[in-house]
Amino acid sequence: MKTLQLIITAMLLCLSSVVQATGIYNVRDFGAKGDGKALDSPAINAAIEAAVKDGGGQVLLPAGTYLSGSIRLKSNIDLHLSAGCTLLAAPASMKAYDESESFGGFPEYQDGGHTYFHNSLIWAEGEKNISITGHGMIDGKGLTRKDTERAGNVQGGSIGTGDKAIALKLCRQVTLRDITIYRGGHFGIIMTGCDLSTIDNVTIDTNRDGFDIDCCKYMTITNCRINTPSDDALVLKSSYALKKPVLCEHIAISNCNITGYKCGTLLDGTYVPEPVGWVCGRFKLGTESNGGYRNISLTNCTFMYSSGLAFEEVDQGRMENVVVSNITMSHVHHYPIYITTGCRNRGPKEVTRHSSARDIQISNVIADDCDSLCSIIVTGMKEEPVRNVWLSNIRLYFKGGGTKDLVNKDYREQGTNYPEPKFAGWTPAYGLYARHVEGLHVSDVTFRYERPDYRPAVVLDDVHGAALRAIDAPTEPGVRKIVQFRSENIQYD
Repeated sequence: MKTLQLIITAMLLCLSSVVQATGIYNVRDFGAKGDGKALDSPAINAAIEAAVKDGGGQVLLPAGTYLSGSIRLKSNIDLHLSAGCTLLAAPASMKAYDESESFGGFPEYQDGGHTYFHNSLIWAEGEKNISITGHGMIDGKGLTRKDTERAGNVQGGSIGTGDKAIALKLCRQVTLRDITIYRGGHFGIIMTGCDLSTIDNVTIDTNRDGFDIDCCKYMTITNCRINTPSDDALVLKSSYALKKPVLCEHIAISNCNITGYKCGTLLDGTYVPEPVGWVCGRFKLGTESNGGYRNISLTNCTFMYSSGLAFEEVDQGRMENVVVSNITMSHVHHYPIYITTGCRNRGPKEVTRHSSARDIQISNVIADDCDSLCSIIVTGMKEEPVRNVWLSNIRLYFKGGGTKDLVNKDYREQGTNYPEPKFAGWTPAYGLYARHVEGLHVSDVTFRYERPDYRPAVVLDDVHGAALRAIDAPTEPGVRKIVQFRSENIQYD
């Protein structure tokens, strides 16, 4: 017996020396089964703590299915999901998720999904130099799709319910690379107040939001595929979740595919369009916008069966220096391009400034099979117009069908309304509708429709300092191409 104990001790010392030498902490060495039945999150967290104790390293999940509740990611840890690995979210009945944290003693000015993080499958708060990598999959089967955080214990959460696949708050130097997320829960990935981050080659196929990037700065998002038929695909926000307005700024996004196929069919390769008449997946700024957005770039991206581009500043922040280029869209639901400000003002009542938007440039866009409900929409507020918008080299193909009476429609002011065009209905123009704008520069734009449309191609309402060049747009007999209301200083040819 004594000899056996000596042998076991020697083996453990040998294993320890190997781990310390390689910096790799295999979760199976800490008791993980990887059989999809035993709860493996305690073993995964034990491996993380062991790595932290040694100064950091890679926590390795080899091939297998790891049933898991909350995993607490820590500084200097790379959580590596190997090819053939599935991290499977446990059902709520197992009560395997951490309770959501207490937010504080004043009203919340954002949805619960942006407020609570600890009740997630993988979460970190205030950590540095963290990463989730590898060609494995996160399957959020046991996560909720609903916004349930307000309906539970006094800390704001529903005990036992897992909410998001990955939730990171106030972290620095974050890398997410190569992973796949299927059924990501309420949000596939939410990052709030995270700086110096890289997201690359990530695939998300989910039934709510894909990426939510909130109050972050100095981030690149590249080479990602995001399928979200029921909610936003890639959305930047600037909520009040950090208890103060914080800009979302210096964000560069490129080479991404955004789609709205039926959940799961991007991954299995069948690419089934949703049977409903409308899907949501889109690129969006907003609606939570207390801080605003600055220095945002989106380029070389494709959209299929989705809404298009939405830029919404409605909570007293500012939106400026936004550049979009080289975008293709097919089967566009509701609108291809939407820029708006409003005064929903979801935040502290003592803040009295107006939302603002300026210096937005969109170029080299082609979109086909666009719904006729909305055209390109650029709307500001009478007391604070949108300033300096450039639209150039754009080709949009609509389904058509608008009636002549729509040109005189009293199109609603954004005001305190939720900023979604479907609630306002058809626009007075089939191609471009702008209101409360100073400095609108439109050049080399082509509009086409399939069915006859009796609306003008362009309607300008309270637009000052506009220059329209090379507008190629058909109109039906007797319909003016460009209609102006309360406008002045317009140049066009």
